[in-house]
Amino acid sequence: MLGERIRAKRKERGKSLSELSQLTGLTASFLSQVERDVTEPSITSLRKIARALDVPIFYFLLDTEEYSPVVRSEDRKVLKFPQSHLTFELLTPDLSRQMELMMATLEPDISTCDEPLAHPGEECTFVLQGEMEIQVGEDIYHLKEGDSIYYYCAILHKITSVGKKDLVFISAITPPAF
Repeated sequence: MLGERIRAKRKERGKSLSELSQLTGLTASFLSQVERDVTEPSITSLRKIARALDVPIFYFLLDTEEYSPVVRSEDRKVLKFPQSHLTFELLTPDLSRQMELMMATLEPDISTCDEPLAHPGEECTFVLQGEMEIQVGEDIYHLKEGDSIYYYCAILHKITSVGKKDLVFISAITPPAF
């Protein structure tokens, strides 16, 4: 379960719940509920936890099955939370390589995060369907189907679906950070 993986990584990193609370800005009681699978964190909260534990967000969804270079569509790791209007699918077999490839689907008027976020690395995003507004630093770009953008992830960034239909995009991220 998600909570068990978070607890195991926290302990592996030698952090107490209160230390993780300070690093994430989330309460220790909330983190305890997450670790016991009493409640599910939002994607924003899970990002904070992953960042504090220095792992990509998809780390918590990966199992330790034998490696295969092929990822079948029905076997993709999917990150979607209840009442969430966005879905992330990992297209690479794991996160131990130098690149991560993921596909995201956002319903209209939904963003990937509340506030722009940054992480180490570089990213190239390609719009498969819909329309995207992406903020990179102070700049805002409007992309349509077939457009792509390349940017440094250390710059605060945020993606929003601005079209009438779902936004579907693929991002290549190096090193794996999502």
